[in-house]
Amino acid sequence: MSMSSVKVALAAAIAAAAVAAGCSSSSGNNSNNQPGPVTPTQDLRDPSVGRLWNEVILEAIRDDFARPTVHARNLWHTSAAMYDAWAVFDNTASTYLLGNTVGGFACTLGSFTPPADVHPAREEAISHAAYRLVRHRFANSPGVSNIVTNANDLMQSLGFSRSDTSLDYASGSAAAMGNYIADCYIRFGQQDGANEANDYANVAYQPVNPPVEPELPGNPNIVDLDRWQPILLSLFIDQSGNLITDEPEFLSPEWGSVEPFALTDADKTTYTRDGFDYEVYFDPGMPPTSAGPLSAEYKWGFALVAIWSSHLSPDDGVVMDISPASIGNLESYPANPGEYAQFYDLLDGGDASAGYTVNPVTGAPYAPQIVPRGDYARVLAEFWADGPDSETPPGHWYVIMNEINDHPQLQRRFGGAGPELGPLQWDVKSYFALGGAMHDSAIAAWGIKGWYDYIRPLSAIRAMADRGQSSDPSLPSYHVDGIPLEPGYIELVQAGDPLAGAGDENVGKIKLLAWRGPDFIVNPRLDEAGVGWILAENWWPYQRPSFVTPPFAGYVSGHSTYSRAGAEILTALTGSEYFPGGMSEFEIPANEFLVFENGPSVDMTLQWATYRDASDQCSLSRIWGGIHPPADDIPGRLIGENIGIDAFQLATTYFNGAP
Repeated sequence: MSMSSVKVALAAAIAAAAVAAGCSSSSGNNSNNQPGPVTPTQDLRDPSVGRLWNEVILEAIRDDFARPTVHARNLWHTSAAMYDAWAVFDNTASTYLLGNTVGGFACTLGSFTPPADVHPAREEAISHAAYRLVRHRFANSPGVSNIVTNANDLMQSLGFSRSDTSLDYASGSAAAMGNYIADCYIRFGQQDGANEANDYANVAYQPVNPPVEPELPGNPNIVDLDRWQPILLSLFIDQSGNLITDEPEFLSPEWGSVEPFALTDADKTTYTRDGFDYEVYFDPGMPPTSAGPLSAEYKWGFALVAIWSSHLSPDDGVVMDISPASIGNLESYPANPGEYAQFYDLLDGGDASAGYTVNPVTGAPYAPQIVPRGDYARVLAEFWADGPDSETPPGHWYVIMNEINDHPQLQRRFGGAGPELGPLQWDVKSYFALGGAMHDSAIAAWGIKGWYDYIRPLSAIRAMADRGQSSDPSLPSYHVDGIPLEPGYIELVQAGDPLAGAGDENVGKIKLLAWRGPDFIVNPRLDEAGVGWILAENWWPYQRPSFVTPPFAGYVSGHSTYSRAGAEILTALTGSEYFPGGMSEFEIPANEFLVFENGPSVDMTLQWATYRDASDQCSLSRIWGGIHPPADDIPGRLIGENIGIDAFQLATTYFNGAP
C-alpha cells in the first residue's frame, strides 16, 4: 500500500464531491418505504460524504493549536455525530448520543419520519451535523478563516444549504436532523468534563518544579527529579507552527475526568491531590523513580535515551535493514521494568523484533532495504512526532485509516467477513470505532500523566548530569542521583579533553556522545548538527529549538497509547493484522523530509507489514527523538491494546443494535 500521499488533497476531495453528486441519488428505501440498510449499489459516492468531512476535520486540526487531547475529542465527537446521522435512518443500528443519555446528558429524540429516499437524506444529515460541529469547535482556531472556507466549499459542492439552521426534524427534514445532532453534541460538550467553555483550561493542577531553560546550561533549579517540569523558551512554536506567547501550561492534566466511550468504572482508580480528584484508567502504578526501589531502572532508562541520541547521524557508518524482513513481528512486551534491558538494545538501538520470513499475501520474501541508521532514526522521530502534516497523533491514525480505505486490495467487509459495505457505511462505522478508541486513549494516557506527573528526558538527563555520575564512588563527581557512565557514550570530562575548557572548568563534568543540538544548525536546508561529544548540561532532544519537548508529563506515552489502540481497531475492522497486500509504505525523499536540519542523506521507504508494527515503530521513534524513556513506552502500549479491543467491541454492539 502506498502512503506517499499523506492526505487526500482537500481541493480534489471537494471537486470529487461535485463530480460524484449524481452517483448518490438512487433510492435508499426498502420496499415498504421504511429506512433500511444501504447496499453498495445505493451507497456509490466514493470518496463518501463521511470521508470528505473527515478530510475537512483533519485539515482543521492542522490549522489549529497542537492539542492531541482536544483533537482526539473533536475527532470522536464529529465521528459519533456522523454515525448518529447515519444510524437514525437504519432499522438495525443503534445511535450513540441521539435519543440516549450519555454521561448524564440526554439528547432526546421525538417523532421523525425520514424521507423515502434514504441515502441522499443520510448524506444531507451527516453534512449538516459535521458542518455545524466543525464551525463550533474551531471557531477560535488561529486558522479559522481557512477552516470556514473549506467547510463552506464542501457544503456548496454537495449542494446543501449553509443557511438552513432549523432543528425541526419532525418535519422529516434531513438537514434539521443533522443540525439537531450537532446541537446535541455541542451541548454535550459543555458538560462532559473537558472544560470546553473555558478553552480547556486546567482547574487544579500546579507544577512542583520551576521551569527548565534549555537555552541555558544544565537544570540547576529543579526541585523534584521525579516530577514534570515546565519549559521556558525565548520563542515557543507548537508542532502545528503556531506562535505561543505565554509560557505553555501542562496540557490536560485533568483529562481523566472527561466522559469516555468504552472506559468503565471498573477500569478506573480515583486519586486525590490538593483537593482535586484525578481519575486514572488502567492504572499502571508508579514509574521508576530516582530514589525508589526502581532507581537503577530510572537511571538506565534515561541513560538509554542519551545513548540513542548518538544514533542521529548518518556519518557513523552504521547501516541497518529497515524492511519487514528484519523489523516487526514482536511476540510480546516486557511485563515490568526489570525486563526492559532484554527488550531494548541499549547501545545499538531498536527492540527485540525479528521480522518476517515472507509476505503472507504474496508468498514472497520481503526485500531488504539497507539504509544508514542515523537517517532512519531521524526520519522516525519526525514522521511520528505529530503526524506527517501536524494532524496530531490521533489524527495521524485517521490518515492511516483513510490510506488503507483507498487501497485497491481492501474489501470493505466488516471484520473481514460478510457482505461488502458501501463507502459511506464503511467510513462512518470505521470512524466511530477509531474515534472512540482515540478519545479513550487521550483520557487514559493524560489521566495517568496528570496524576503521576512524571519527568521528561530533557529535565532528567540534565539534572542527573548536573549532579555527576552514579556508577563508581571511587571516581570523581560521584553522586547517588547522578547519571550512570557508559564508556564511549557517557563519560567524565578529563584534563586535556577538548571540552575541558580554557581553565579546565569543565573537568569532572559529564559528557555525552549525542546529537549536538540546534546551535550547530544555521540553515536547516543545508546543515546537519551531527553527533559528537557535548557537555551533558547542553543536551537537547531531537526536536525543533522552538519546541524542544511536549508541554505535559511523559508517563505514559500518548503516542504509544494512541498507536497501539489504533492498531487494534484496524486489525479488528479489516479482519487481518496485515496491511492490504501485506505491506504499507511511505516514501521519504533524500534531503527533503527533515524539517529542522538537512536530510535524510538517502531515499528511503518506511515499511510496515502489520498495523501493530507501525504502532511499535511509532513508540521507538519517541525514544530516538528524546521524548520518552522505556518506562513511558511499554505501559502505554499495553493500555492502548486494552483500549482498542474494548472500543471496537462496544462500537460493534451499536452497529448490531444492542449496546
